[in-house]
Amino acid sequence: MIALEKVCLRNPRTEEYLLKDISLEINRGDRLAIIGASGAGKTTFLRLLNRLISPTSGKLKFAGQDYDQIAPILLRRQIVLVSQEVRLLEMTVKDALAYPLVLQNLPPSQIKETLGYWLEKFHIPGTWLDRPEPQLSLGQRQWVGLCRALILQPPVLLLDEPTSALDQGRAQDLLGILEVVNQERQTMILMVNHQLSIAQAFATRMIYLQEGIIMADQESSAVDWGAIALKLETHQQQLNREWEE
Repeated sequence: MIALEKVCLRNPRTEEYLLKDISLEINRGDRLAIIGASGAGKTTFLRLLNRLISPTSGKLKFAGQDYDQIAPILLRRQIVLVSQEVRLLEMTVKDALAYPLVLQNLPPSQIKETLGYWLEKFHIPGTWLDRPEPQLSLGQRQWVGLCRALILQPPVLLLDEPTSALDQGRAQDLLGILEVVNQERQTMILMVNHQLSIAQAFATRMIYLQEGIIMADQESSAVDWGAIALKLETHQQQLNREWEE
């Protein structure tokens, strides 16, 4: 379980709140969609959970232990973030996928077996394996990055716009893979996604962020998704007007 207690985060330059008074419990097996207009704090929220940034005030706990008491490298092995812009660290696809397993000092036979399982799961063709990052499209990099994250089999998976560069078929394939992982391993999955249809199909729970504040926290089945779409559109139009002024 991840628990946040009155968590606030301020921009150190402007002193404006990026996140304000976030109190939340996220449980094992939850599939949480994080919804909000541009600048609502969605990506910041994921980065906070992954400890890429630290709160100005408040407490975060993972499995009952304060974040401050867990070494960042150990925390990030259990709470894995897949950013929207995936990087392969100048490696080939095969080396990038194997790298998390190599870091765990697993024997070559186990690495080969694990890679084979996930390559098949993600339908990654052999022709990709020796390609370096520049020879991959944005969607291909995103797909490889998602596969790399799941190879770690983390208890918590944070996904920032994971379908932004995928076609509809790949997006649906991803939802299927995530659902199986969630059900079989009770993986906690948090997803930021601007496509409400994806969020609705994926989530068992939804939180709505606006200007860093949680405005709604509901089971997905209780969400009026049409009202959420209208609210998002209205708020985005307001932000666009403010930008132009």
